[in-house]
Formats: sequence, structure tokens, C-alpha cells
Amino acid sequence: EVQVVESGGGLVQAGGSLRLTCAASGFIFDDYAIAWFRQAPGKNLEGVSGIIKSDGRTFYADSVKGRFTISRDKAKPTVYLQMNSLKPEDTAVYFCAADPYRPGIWNNAAEYSAWGQGTQVTVSS
Repeated sequence: EVQVVESGGGLVQAGGSLRLTCAASGFIFDDYAIAWFRQAPGKNLEGVSGIIKSDGRTFYADSVKGRFTISRDKAKPTVYLQMNSLKPEDTAVYFCAADPYRPGIWNNAAEYSAWGQGTQVTVSS
């Protein structure tokens, strides 16, 4: 069973940075897809960024391109989301999602079988 644990959320001023960590476990095969989603109060779940281990492809929502960077640890199934130039509209609960198979659409939440509990990111103006 695949499991994920997020860490690294917190409170930061606008323009600041945070790094989120997603530690996954339980993969049987040598490939995985891991993505970050977020949900702000009263809003729908939104795909923020994703990565596929086997080919290294990365994906970003338009709203975070140029500010967020996703990367992975080559030794273990851990993914990082470096968030720079944070804005108040980035405030949300951020969830890590993982699956042992490549998603057809990276930001389709239904294609990820394992989800973390979420970590709060709050950006003050």
C-alpha cells in the first residue's frame, strides 16, 4: 500500500519562500507519479505541480509557473516543492498525492491512489 506524508507548511509573508516535502512509501515497481494539489477555503481542489520518476517530466499550473519548482530525491521516493515569491492567493491546504502508474492527466485527482493529510500554507499580505 502506497502511503504519503507531507511536511513543511507554515506561515510566511508575501514574497517569501517555503519548501514542502512529500515522503512516499510502499511502491512495488520502480516508477511513480507524485503531485501536489491545494484547496483554498470555498474553492475546488487544484493541481499545483507534478512529477513522473521514470522520465523526469514535470508539470505546473499556470498560476505557479516560474515561482514553484518540483524536484525529487534520486535515492528515495521523496518529492519537494520549492515555493518562492509566495502570494496571498497561494494560501491553501496543500496535499501530496501519489500513484505507481503514470496519470493520463497529471492534475486529475482521481488518478492518484494515495493522499496525505495535507499541510497548511498561509501567506500574509
